[in-house]
Amino acid sequence: MSDSGRKKPPLVAERRYGSKPAGKSGGKTKGAAAGRKPAATKRVASKSTAKPAARKTPARKKTARRKPAKPSRNPIVRFFRAIFGWLFRLIWAFTWRITALAMIVVGLAVGYVYSTLPEVTALLDGRANGSVVMTDRTGEVFAWRGDQFGGVVTADSVSPHLKNAVVATEDKRFYRHFGISPRGVASAVRINLREGRGPLSGHGGSTITQQTAKLLCLGVVYDDTQWDSEAAYEADCRRGSLWRKGKEAIYALAMEVKYTKDEILSIYLNRAYMGGGAYGSEAAAQRYFGKPAAALSAAEGAMIAGLLTAPSTLAPTSNLTRSQNRAGVIIGLMEDQGYLSTKAAQEARDNPAKLSPAAQARAGGYFADWVMSSGPEFFTRNSTSDVVIRTTLDQRIQDAAEEAMNYIFSEKVREGSKAQAAIVVMSADGAVRAMVGGRKTKVTGAFNRAVQAKRQTGSAFKPFVYATALELGWSANDIVVDEPITINIPGSSPWSPQNYDRKFHGPVTLTEALRVSLNIPAVKIAQDAGLENVRKVASDFGIESDLAAGPSLALGASDTSLLEVTGAYAGILNGGSSVRPYGLVELKMQGDDEALMTSTGGIGERVISEDAARELTWMMHVVASEGTGRRANLPDWQVAGKTGTSQKAKDAWFIGFTADYVAGVWMGYDDNTPLTGVTGSGLPAEIWHETMRRVHEGLTPKPLPMLRGGSPARHVAPDPQRDRDTRNGIDDLLRGIFGGN
Repeated sequence: MSDSGRKKPPLVAERRYGSKPAGKSGGKTKGAAAGRKPAATKRVASKSTAKPAARKTPARKKTARRKPAKPSRNPIVRFFRAIFGWLFRLIWAFTWRITALAMIVVGLAVGYVYSTLPEVTALLDGRANGSVVMTDRTGEVFAWRGDQFGGVVTADSVSPHLKNAVVATEDKRFYRHFGISPRGVASAVRINLREGRGPLSGHGGSTITQQTAKLLCLGVVYDDTQWDSEAAYEADCRRGSLWRKGKEAIYALAMEVKYTKDEILSIYLNRAYMGGGAYGSEAAAQRYFGKPAAALSAAEGAMIAGLLTAPSTLAPTSNLTRSQNRAGVIIGLMEDQGYLSTKAAQEARDNPAKLSPAAQARAGGYFADWVMSSGPEFFTRNSTSDVVIRTTLDQRIQDAAEEAMNYIFSEKVREGSKAQAAIVVMSADGAVRAMVGGRKTKVTGAFNRAVQAKRQTGSAFKPFVYATALELGWSANDIVVDEPITINIPGSSPWSPQNYDRKFHGPVTLTEALRVSLNIPAVKIAQDAGLENVRKVASDFGIESDLAAGPSLALGASDTSLLEVTGAYAGILNGGSSVRPYGLVELKMQGDDEALMTSTGGIGERVISEDAARELTWMMHVVASEGTGRRANLPDWQVAGKTGTSQKAKDAWFIGFTADYVAGVWMGYDDNTPLTGVTGSGLPAEIWHETMRRVHEGLTPKPLPMLRGGSPARHVAPDPQRDRDTRNGIDDLLRGIFGGN
C-alpha cells in the first residue's frame, strides 16, 4: 500500500535513540514496536547477532539562558568608553607597526655594521703609538714609556683567574646576553636616579661587548687630519649621549653576530687601558708583576681587573694600598659567583698582590723622562712601533741619590719648607748614572730641575776662569791682589765687585783665591785672561747656555742647568776634554738584535791641556779639603769640588768629583725666593756628601788625577801698577802678622 500523500511522522526521541528492550515497557511500547521499525533495526535483525538497544538517556532539564548584560544607558559613560576603545585600538595599531618598522631598521643597521667588521685579529692591538722600554746599564728593565703592549693574548691563553675576575666585575651575564643587557640598563638607570643624577649619568649598565665597542670607537679609526689631537678623538669616543648609546648598542649587536663571546673578550683584554701606560692585560702583567698574563694568581688577576674602572687612579704604582683594597672587593665577587672557593678567596685576601721589584722601585723617573726628551723624536715620542732603549742608568747609584735627598730634607730642612733640590751623578765620560730632578723622587712627567731649570751658577763657574788662566800659562801659586776695584762698563754704570765677606785680603795665590771663593781675584783673572777666552773654555767644556758678556761672567751671572755644569766638571776630571752628557747607549726595535742607533754623547775634543786640568783638580781638592767645600769630604777618598751661591742667595750649588764619579747638586726655590741661611757650602755640600758616601760604599778608594801647583809664584800679569799694589799688599800682610811699620 502506497503511503504517498501521507505526512511523514516527525523524528522523535525513540527514533534517535532506539527502542527500549521488550518486556520492560507497557503496551504503548509494544504497539509502537508492532508498527513501523526503523531501517537500521531491520538490518540489525538480519544479522546473526544483534547489539542490544541503547538505553534511553533521561531528558535534560532546560536551563534558563543567561541574557547578556545590557549596556549602560548613561550616554556619557558610553561616549568615554567608545573614545577609550578607539584610542586603544589606534595606539595598538601604531605600536605594532612602529615596532615592526624599528626592528627592520635595527636589523638593517646591524647587518650593515656586521659587513664592515674586520677579522678579530685586526682588532687586538689598537694603539696609536708604540711603547718604549728602558733598561739600565746591566740590561734590567726599570722604566716604561708610551703605549705599552706586551703582546696579543686570548681569553683562553690568559690566566683563568684574570678572565673570571673581568667577567665577575664587568659583566656577570656576559655569556648569557646578546650584546646588550636591558636588565643591566634598567638597574643602572634606577641607581642613577636614586643617587640624584640623570638616567644616563654615572652608572651605564654597559656590557663587556658594549665596552669593547666603545674601545673600538664604533669602528672610527683615528685620523690626524680629522681630529685636532688624539685626546679629542678619544673624548669623542667616550661621549655618552642617547644617540651615541644607540649606535653603541647596534655595534654591540653586530659584534655578537660576527664574533664569538671569547673573541669579544679577547679584544677587550688586549685593548683596555690598565694604567701606567699599559694597554692590554699582557702589558699590565709585565708592568706591575714582571710576569706574563697567563701566570697571574687570583690576587693579581683581581688587581688587574680592578684597574678597568679607574686605571689611572687605581694603578698600583700610584697607590698600592688602594689597588689592593679594590682587588679585595673583586675577590668577593668571584667568590659569590662561584669562580673561587671560600678557601681560595680567603687565601687571595691574605696574600694580596705586590708589585715586582722593578715596578716597586719606580727608579729613575726623572732620568727616563730626560732620555725620552733627548732621544730622537720619531723613536721615543712619535713611534708607532715598540722600542727598547739601553741606558747608562745605575740603579744602585740612583737609589743612593734618592736616599740622600730624602735624608737631608727629612732631617735638616725645616718642616713646611718649599725649597727644592736636584742631583746628577755621572762618570768622567759623561755617562749619567743617576738623576733626581726634585725632592719628590718617585714621579714621572714632573718638572725636572736637573735639566729644565736654568739658574745662576754663582761661584761654581769660577773653575772655568782658572782653567782658562792655567791653559794660558798661569800657575796655581801665582799671586793676585784682592783689593777694591771699579770697572767701567760701556753703556752701564761703573761696577765694583765685592767679596762674600765684604773684606779685602790683599795678595793671595790663585789656589787661595779659589779655596775661599774670593770674587775680586776671579774678576781680575778673567779680565787678564780675556772674557772671550773664558767664555770659549766654558762653552767648549759643554755649557751651552748663553753666557754673560760682561765681567760678571767670572762670578757665574749666567743661567745654566745642573746637567750642563756637572758635565763640564766631568771634563776637568777626565783630563781636560769636553763631555756631552748622555743617557742613551743603544736603541733597537723590540725583537730585533741589531741596534738602530748607539750612544749620543761621551768624550769630545780637548779643551785644556792635561797638565792644566790636573793642576786645576789639585786647586779644587784644596777647596774641598780645606776651603768652602769641607762638608763634602768623604772618608778615605780624595774629593775635588767647588761651592756656588748666586746673587741674593737665590741658588746654592756644590759640584765635585772623586776619581770615579762626578756629582752636582743644586738647591733653591722654584719662584726664585732667596734661601735663608743656605749657601753652597751648607746643605748642597751635605747632599753631595750623603749621595757620594752611598755611591762609594764597597768601592776601593782611588787617588785623584791631580798635579800640585809647584811652579814659582808670580803675578797674574806684568803690569807695573799692579806690581806696586802687590808689593804694598804683601807689606801690609806682613805688618798684620808680625806688627810694626
